[in-house]
Amino acid sequence: MSAEHPAVQIVREFLAASMAPDPVLAATFMAPGVKITFTGKREMADPQAITAFNGGRYKWVKKALGQFDWMDRGDSVVVYANGTLYGEWPDGRTFAGNRYLDRYEVRGGKITHMDVWNDSAEWILAPEIAQSA
Repeated sequence: MSAEHPAVQIVREFLAASMAPDPVLAATFMAPGVKITFTGKREMADPQAITAFNGGRYKWVKKALGQFDWMDRGDSVVVYANGTLYGEWPDGRTFAGNRYLDRYEVRGGKITHMDVWNDSAEWILAPEIAQSA
């Protein structure tokens, strides 16, 4: 088994800090001026904004990490991370199996770009979808 690519390790450590949640530690894995875009084209300035957004959308949320794939783009390494979200909505209903896909660009040992997609908006709009997942 080969060693994990350093960019994947950076993303894993960022995700661990984010889920703690420890936005101050999470920020150490990001470059100044990082571009963060969540579903719905919601732009976030930093990990503190991610924590604040998640605090409004969920009572709590965690990621069940899935697969990590990476590719060298010459000037950066792109890392894709997938898996599922689990947690609790603000009204107390629990959920699991909420798919996510994140895309990270890592340059010089720091995350410079992060895109996030998941099923949460669809599940909020049509709770019956979540019940069948």
